Amino acid sequence: MPTPPLPEGSASPEVIEIERALTRITYLSTRTRQHERLMALAGVPLDRAAVALLRQIADCEPQRPGELAARLGVEASHVTRTVQQLQKSGYVSRVPDPDDRRAQRIELTETGRQAIARVREAGARGMQAALAGWSPGELRQLATLFHRMVDDFLAHSADEETEPRSAAPADPA
Repeated sequence: MPTPPLPEGSASPEVIEIERALTRITYLSTRTRQHERLMALAGVPLDRAAVALLRQIADCEPQRPGELAARLGVEASHVTRTVQQLQKSGYVSRVPDPDDRRAQRIELTETGRQAIARVREAGARGMQAALAGWSPGELRQLATLFHRMVDDFLAHSADEETEPRSAAPADPA
């Protein structure tokens, strides 16, 4: 059963503007041409899914594929396929899970660490150029609020996934 539409006017004007800005920045940052330019600057021949996964692995201790999928908000099968590609290319390796010998965790290899460092450096240079007119205080505030927003989005997403689906209403006919 499809989710019913939200009532008109249910979001505040501020939230509407935030959603519009995020839509614009998402579009700009996920364009194929932009990704290819970033990869060329970094000297890293990876697709967007692989880069997102490498960034996530770099930001945490080695994790199981399912944990990585949850952190990225994607299906575990997507992570599994991407990990296989990254492993074949030498960017990641599988290590035993110290908590469960049957399971494995994914960690960056030295090649993976170098690649993600180059991607981040190239991305940061572009971001620095775009935000050159911002004060350090404004940049700190933006970073703090962005991280808070992402954490809240992830928490909300997790809440939606654990809520039981309500039964469809009985057909009166």
